[in-house]
Amino acid sequence: QVQLVESGGGLVQAGGSLRLSCVVSGRTFSMYSMGWFRRTPAKEREFVAAISSAGSTTDYADSVKGRFTISRDNAKNTVYLQMNSLKPEDTAVYYCAASWLRRPTMEANFGSWGQGTQVTVSS
Repeated sequence: QVQLVESGGGLVQAGGSLRLSCVVSGRTFSMYSMGWFRRTPAKEREFVAAISSAGSTTDYADSVKGRFTISRDNAKNTVYLQMNSLKPEDTAVYYCAASWLRRPTMEANFGSWGQGTQVTVSS
């Protein structure tokens, strides 16, 4: 079982940027597809972005396309989420997750989760 630890959340003004990081324990990181999800008190956890094991394929929710970028560094066992042009509606707890599937985008596709990091965007 892998462990995932997110960091990089915080408070930012609308229009600002944040970069989230997720460090994954273990020697199998390069075999996992990785994803980012978010949850607010009013919504179920929703898909944000995902990246294939080699980093060659990425998928994004429509709400973040053109503003967020997912990337990974397999040498550092780390996946990133660069968030630009942040909006108040991006306020949520952000989770990273690992999947054995080739191109996962649904919550049920991911078997390992981090504890989450809070992102708050003020207007």
